[in-house]
Amino acid sequence: MAEDGLSSGRGPDGFSRRGFMGAGAAFSAWLIANEVRVAEGASQPQSPLSLPGEEAPGLGGNDGAITKSTVREAEKLAGLRYTDAERAMIVESIGGAERFNDRRAHQIPNGVGPATVFRVSADAPTADGPVIPGIADPGPLPASEEDIAFAPVTSLSVWVRDRELTSTRLTRIYLERIKRLDPKLECIVTLTETLALEQATQADREIAAGNYRGPLHGLPYGLKDLFDTEQIRTSFGAMPYKDRVPQSDSTVYRKLTEAGAVLIAKTTLGALAYGDIWFDGRTNNPFNLDEGSSGSSAGSASGTAAGLFAFSIGTETLGSIVSPSMRCGTTGLRPTFGRVGRGNAMALCWSLDKVGPICRGVEDTALVLSALNGHDPLDASSVASGFTYDGTRSVRGMRVGYSPAWFAEGAADDIDRKAFEELRQVGVELVEIELPDLPYGALYTQLIGEAAAAFEEITLTNSDDTMKWQEPQAWPNSFRTAWFTPMIELIQADRIRRQIVVEMDRIFGDEENGLDCLFGPSFAGPMLLITNYTGHPQLCLRAGFRDNGTPKGVSVWGRLYGEEKVCRLGAALERRLGVASRRPDLS
Repeated sequence: MAEDGLSSGRGPDGFSRRGFMGAGAAFSAWLIANEVRVAEGASQPQSPLSLPGEEAPGLGGNDGAITKSTVREAEKLAGLRYTDAERAMIVESIGGAERFNDRRAHQIPNGVGPATVFRVSADAPTADGPVIPGIADPGPLPASEEDIAFAPVTSLSVWVRDRELTSTRLTRIYLERIKRLDPKLECIVTLTETLALEQATQADREIAAGNYRGPLHGLPYGLKDLFDTEQIRTSFGAMPYKDRVPQSDSTVYRKLTEAGAVLIAKTTLGALAYGDIWFDGRTNNPFNLDEGSSGSSAGSASGTAAGLFAFSIGTETLGSIVSPSMRCGTTGLRPTFGRVGRGNAMALCWSLDKVGPICRGVEDTALVLSALNGHDPLDASSVASGFTYDGTRSVRGMRVGYSPAWFAEGAADDIDRKAFEELRQVGVELVEIELPDLPYGALYTQLIGEAAAAFEEITLTNSDDTMKWQEPQAWPNSFRTAWFTPMIELIQADRIRRQIVVEMDRIFGDEENGLDCLFGPSFAGPMLLITNYTGHPQLCLRAGFRDNGTPKGVSVWGRLYGEEKVCRLGAALERRLGVASRRPDLS
């Protein structure tokens, strides 16, 4: 496949795996080379993620004394060379691993992040307003239940609001499709049928009484199974947590419930938010059941593309919304870091995790984002921000940046280049940009360090051995490897991150005369990596189909808190491309 860099050993951002490991980042560049991508993670729960009946042990004794030979071997991991006298001094002062016993005996809840909190370098907008789709009238309700199932949120919301379609009928349509198609897709962890029908009945009753809550009222959705739902299993897709039942709700679930949305299913994710392999199988791409749906928002993208719910919620740490959207042909919006609160949701990487919608159309993502947006007191990185969207406004005159290198032979294909030509036709001003030459690969150190800390207990208790995916690039091995990464590398990675933030501010420029958006292939150069670390939003939308019938997308990146322009430009491009409504054949 075009985005798979495994055969060359080099990812789309040009980093060789050998060079990356040699830099001491302790993580394979396979993560960015493969469409499965590192996950998402996201969110901060209030309660510990304790394993039933297990406690993180202290180290007790040591298998052997620390000697000069021990230090000599450790030097190889750090890429250093000390003298024999220096090694003797280190042995005298370093002590044994038992010095960590007290700290390891103190279990830290997963939602407690570091004291140093990452926030994006821009002021959040305060204006909050309605979301106005570009086309207000969806036409009459279709006769076919399949046509109803695949309709976008922009249409479903109008039919439900005007009582042409009841929430109960829509929910039953989706329940029937889930029961018939999920055995092929493996995209559902827990079907919440009873709850869904109760919520749908309540929605119908409220709408009939004139108490309409907004565009998501009565619409069934899928929720990635790392968001806590009180008394409903939340498994993180991983064997160590497969029977975990939380006692509280996540902020995301609470907000969607307040918006009147109907929880129909908890969707699969690659174990601990990486890939598409979970504790009970592999989630599949509806357009090609022989391949996985990518991850880690695997079930959310697969089920949305297959018409199993109106929309879904995903998370991203490094590609977990974008990658499955590319694979399954969905529209994924990764918002500005901090815009959507992560309270009581699994944390993978506190300074990177983001929450966003996965839909079948661009303007659907704006409708869902409007419901999710806002400050979350349970999330230290959360920012109070407003959001408004007007799809009737023209995109003509927008200044859109791009790099010619992203569209060169070998870096892009005909689908990417056709989308770029269509972009020219919507009346934007195209501006060439050039990314600075920085050691972007060093950033992986931070992700792996935080992720290994978030799930330290499964390494210390050896419960990582129960996880289904056991390969060098899988989480269990990456977590183990992280213990051998020098702490200095983590600090230096964070300093490089700051340099990249400054450079992205320079590229976008000021709000009046700078760029509104960037455009390119979704995995253009190091853009996925850069913008996840700087916190810029990314919208991945379907652009076309390969010869084998599988979809492929392109991406629009925006200024910090610039989702309104990102969605307007994406919607204009979506209309010109005309491929958003094509469905997978699952008969």
